[in-house]
Amino acid sequence: MMISPINFLKKDTCVPLNEEALSQLHRLKEAFTTSPTLSHFNPYLPTLVETNASNYALGALLSQVSDSGKHPIQFNSRTLIPEELHYEIDSKELLGIVLALKCWRAFIISLSSLFEVLTNHLSLQYFMSSKVLTCHQARWAVFLSEFNFSVTYRPGHVATLLDALSHCGNSFCCGINDRQ
Repeated sequence: MMISPINFLKKDTCVPLNEEALSQLHRLKEAFTTSPTLSHFNPYLPTLVETNASNYALGALLSQVSDSGKHPIQFNSRTLIPEELHYEIDSKELLGIVLALKCWRAFIISLSSLFEVLTNHLSLQYFMSSKVLTCHQARWAVFLSEFNFSVTYRPGHVATLLDALSHCGNSFCCGINDRQ
C-alpha cells in the first residue's frame, strides 16, 4: 500500500529508510500533487456517494457529475475501532455509508434532488425495507431516513479507488481518530 510507511510514524518507532519506503514516499507525493483535482461542491449537480468496507477500514468518495464527467469533491477513510471489527460485512458496509453521510452532511442535506449511494454490497439496496435489524442498524436507519438517496449496487472490481481507501484506513476528511 502506498501510505503504509506512515504507520511507522508512532512514538518510539523507527522509520525504515529503505528503497521501498522512499519509492512509496515519491509515489505518495505524486498522488497528492496530480489529478484527480478536487472540485467545489455544486448543489445543482447530480451527487454520488461511493463507499467500501474491508475487514479493518472504511473508504468513501463524494463526487459530482457534470458535462465534463465525474469529479471528486472529497475523499474519506478510517480504520475500524475494535468493536466494529466484529461486525458482519453488511454492517461494516452500512457503517461506511453512515459515516460518509455524517462527514458530508453539510453538503448533501440541502440537496433538493435524490443523490445516489454506490456500494459493492447488493443487500444494502434493500436495507431500509428490512424488518429485522440489529440495535446499531436500527439507529443507523433512523439517521439515514433524514436523507433523500437511492442505493445502487456496483461490482467491487469497478471501485478500485475505494478499495485502496478502505484498505489504508487513514482519516483525512473528518479528522484523525474521529469516530463519530
